[in-house]
Amino acid sequence: MNRDALGFLTLAALWGTAFVATKAALAEFPPVLLGALRFDIAAAVLVAVAVVSGERLRPAGWGDLAPILAGGAFSIGLHHALLFTGQQYVSSAVAATLLGLIPVLTPVATRVLRPTERIDAVGAVGLLVGFVGLILIADPDLGRLLATAGAAGAPGASTGAPAVIDWSGISAANVGALFVFGSAVAWVAGAVTTREDDATLGPLALQAWMAAVGALLLHLAAAVVGQSPGALDPSRAGLAWLAYLAVVPGAGGFLLYFRLLDRLGPIRAGLLEYAIPPFAALFGFLVLGETLGANTVGGFVCILTAFLTVQRAPVRAALRRRFS
Repeated sequence: MNRDALGFLTLAALWGTAFVATKAALAEFPPVLLGALRFDIAAAVLVAVAVVSGERLRPAGWGDLAPILAGGAFSIGLHHALLFTGQQYVSSAVAATLLGLIPVLTPVATRVLRPTERIDAVGAVGLLVGFVGLILIADPDLGRLLATAGAAGAPGASTGAPAVIDWSGISAANVGALFVFGSAVAWVAGAVTTREDDATLGPLALQAWMAAVGALLLHLAAAVVGQSPGALDPSRAGLAWLAYLAVVPGAGGFLLYFRLLDRLGPIRAGLLEYAIPPFAALFGFLVLGETLGANTVGGFVCILTAFLTVQRAPVRAALRRRFS
């Protein structure tokens, strides 16, 4: 196995364990505050590494500040607030699989911001397949929801009083899946608004600043929703999960990712999203006793198919360069 393949699998395994560590830590930390504490630690580690390696940390202007603020707000802050909230209700494998929608949604968001770029018919089919995967994983009781909607709109139902909708067809797992999907959308928003073309800082310094900004925003959000550090009484195991989450898949994972990105390119590095779920499922089973449902497997296949369809041109080009 060559060095790139080993690095790819190592990073997929590290980020797969992040979902399990998050799930374990959520037993003792509220979700938004957990995200804030994770990035407090990760930012400190990344800053220390940047200082030791001699990278400049001081932003030089808007070219540095724009990606720091956008990345910190969306890719770190909003993304992890929604992801950690959703992970309270879904398994590690489900969360990891749903984030596979990120490489599918990113070109769509890019085309929205650049109307001259359009998605062709094949790409549109790929998007539909991806959302079929989302529905398979969320697995709502569609029969009950449709029956409720039909009853609300039936003749005689309009008596002047507001319609009473029975939301019992939506489970906690459905809500959790929607939160995780929202976190994927937040990450995509950060990706398409974080332009580093004019940045003078290196990727390590930018990531350190994004982590710090994201941590600050997560602390503010935690205060707004009533998640106070003063109410915490974590065990040693809980603190160990927090430290692992922040240092190993957090700071360490990002450092390895930047190395791989330079060597593999964005398309092949993007395939990480589809190597992570098997590791998340394996570690979830070994550590937390989680099981893998047939709908999750079907959803994973749909989302991977969507990625290969929407991104078929750059994937084909990357494969041609790799094997030519």
